[in-house]
Amino acid sequence: MECHTVALVPVAGYDEQKVYEAVETGISLLGGWERFVSENEKILLKPNLLSGSLPQKAVTTHPAVFGAVAASLRKAGYSCLQYGDSPGNPATSPDKAADLSGIREQAERYGIEKADFDGGSIVRFPEGKTAKSFYLCSGVQQADALISICKMKTHALERITGAVKNLYGCICGVNKAAGHALYPSGEKFADMLADLHLCVRPRLHIMDGIIAMEGNGPSSGTPVRMNVLLFSSDPVALDTVFCRLIDLDPASVPTCPAGARAGIGTMNTDEIRIVTPDGEISAARAAELYGKPDFDVFREKLRESLIMKFMPLLPVLQHRPKADMKRCVGCGICQEACPVPEKAVKSGNGKKAVYDYKKCIRCYCCQEMCPVKAISVYRSPLNKLLGGK
Repeated sequence: MECHTVALVPVAGYDEQKVYEAVETGISLLGGWERFVSENEKILLKPNLLSGSLPQKAVTTHPAVFGAVAASLRKAGYSCLQYGDSPGNPATSPDKAADLSGIREQAERYGIEKADFDGGSIVRFPEGKTAKSFYLCSGVQQADALISICKMKTHALERITGAVKNLYGCICGVNKAAGHALYPSGEKFADMLADLHLCVRPRLHIMDGIIAMEGNGPSSGTPVRMNVLLFSSDPVALDTVFCRLIDLDPASVPTCPAGARAGIGTMNTDEIRIVTPDGEISAARAAELYGKPDFDVFREKLRESLIMKFMPLLPVLQHRPKADMKRCVGCGICQEACPVPEKAVKSGNGKKAVYDYKKCIRCYCCQEMCPVKAISVYRSPLNKLLGGK
């Protein structure tokens, strides 16, 4: 079977038996677990545990999906299973995120050990084109095979977060912020993620798109039904199918072209086979049957010819994080998450968020980590006029 195959399995809701049957179907459509992992390997299940969040908020991988993957592996005879992720929120430990999301309960149910995501060390990767080393969690380094169980969501910097972006949780703790400082643009960050994939080499990607997140993702958006699970060994192809389902050009998502350039997958729809329980379908047919063309995601980009004419107004044109003073509680998490040493946002001890946009690198870590949905990406009226959204 071609490595660019994406299995799409419809499933409405998180009923455990139905989700389990959907996982079994998806893996079968790809040729079975034996195509990806061996019984004697130490297998790491890596969900999206961005922060300590309840399952219904659609911030994290739903525990029913995680549990179904675990149950399917156990049934197939895989005994050495571990799980883990490193949350992006500096105030949230891996244990707390696993507890609140319901992942830990499922892990204990199936006897899955917690991998070490509290500590790590530098792993050199001289082959990287953008990143030459990564501070990887110990649990990632100790695993023989990694299965990524990602979440279908929007993302301020990369437009979407899916299979390619989910691997950033392999980076240990506060080192995530350093990565945003080193690779501040969406394109550079995506190139780094492509190198990370080549370094870690995950075997399989499973996307929880039963309830996705649109709008102000990846933590402050709106849950929305998509009713699908996606499976593939090709993270770029999987994210490309996600894009097609929401009528978004994958070329506008930095992680897709970056991944294609690095050779971790394809974003060419003609090279991607989409298989379902009812047979193979085209991307257009998948969008027709399972898509949501009005999915709330940023779609446009400024026309470059006009940008050049308006270069003196670039600070006004740039997207930037903005805090809603009515929602902000002055918790200080945005300041703690900011990767800029001098801190582009100041908050804490009840003092509400204040930005210094001269320091801001537009990485949106503050927006991503805000626990009360007070921060969004502001786009000026002139920007909208030039971009056409």
